[in-house]
Amino acid sequence: MSGGTSAQQKYERNGARDMQYHHVDYQKLETFCHEVFKGYHFSEEESRQITDVLLAADLSGIESHGIQRLIRYHQEITGGLVKLDAKPEVVFETPLSAVIEGNDCMGQTLGIRAMNMAIDKARQHGFGMITVRNSNHYGIAGYYAKMAVEADMIGMCMTNTEAIMVPTFGRQAMLGTNPIAFAMPADPVPFSFDAATTVVPRGKLEAERMRGNGLPLGWALDENGHDSTEADRVLKNIISKAGGGILPLGGSGELTSGYKGYGFAMLCEICTAILSGGTTSNYIYKTPGRANIAQCFIALDYGMFGDKQAIRAALDKYLQEVRDSDKAEGQERIYIHGEKSAESRARVLREGVSLNEKTYDEMKMIAAYTGAEAYLPPYLD
Repeated sequence: MSGGTSAQQKYERNGARDMQYHHVDYQKLETFCHEVFKGYHFSEEESRQITDVLLAADLSGIESHGIQRLIRYHQEITGGLVKLDAKPEVVFETPLSAVIEGNDCMGQTLGIRAMNMAIDKARQHGFGMITVRNSNHYGIAGYYAKMAVEADMIGMCMTNTEAIMVPTFGRQAMLGTNPIAFAMPADPVPFSFDAATTVVPRGKLEAERMRGNGLPLGWALDENGHDSTEADRVLKNIISKAGGGILPLGGSGELTSGYKGYGFAMLCEICTAILSGGTTSNYIYKTPGRANIAQCFIALDYGMFGDKQAIRAALDKYLQEVRDSDKAEGQERIYIHGEKSAESRARVLREGVSLNEKTYDEMKMIAAYTGAEAYLPPYLD
């Protein structure tokens, strides 16, 4: 479930031997990130946008996509994957749709521009769909879907990624984690679903390797297309493109419906790479100096289907009935997608962002590089 209490955080933390975690004040971390991105020569507005998307993950309890990713962006900016002078351009447009050539722009600024464009079209015509090609990593897909919610619309967003998923009955990674996000206004919190289409992300394999554990069956395949429990072997194969990789949601073969996860990932490829005229997952990061990621942004005014208050009341009623339905033995609560994220946000704003010492050391290095040392937030504990 998107934005978990950090079952995923706990999983990853347990996987890091002797890794110490500390808290930093959220507002101070926000100021620090803003100054860092200005230090890379992004504009004031661009720096705010990138920071907002980056830290939205930490607020939601998604450690893997938050401040921990700052080192990735540092490497992509300084390594030339992100072109600081990039000028995205609309290369095809209708009243309901558009294709944007990203020209290697920073993914977050490009994503916000594209979703705003989709929302504007939905305000005029009820629906807007924008596809993007030649983008970079843009953070969590759910951020952009929630932008539509703020405009009282339904939002959807998806992105393809570097190929790590092996299709059903295959032995070569051909699709990415390919997340799909969907959000709709609701009370007391919006319905917000954001999930990868692989059974686990690559980070969980790395955590198991650090712990010295074998992988559970159903997570990954070796270079011959056989189930593998060897984390190191699978990861080395992914890096070297030797074959094998992570399984789609549902696992191997058809018995547990792995073809469904494979199908969802393919749906993402079609809506991103194919419709934009961009690059499919199996070619991402294969052109020197370019990521070639493709994305899709959708906004839908649900007033197209009747009275908006009545539609929203029907959703609220159903979601509450789900919450109130019978619980499994030993369980006290059924969560609706988006609730854990909202509760995490309140906790983080109150207690601070939890980050590990490795990430903090990376922040120190980046602060020195960008001239943001004075804004490095101190530990609260």
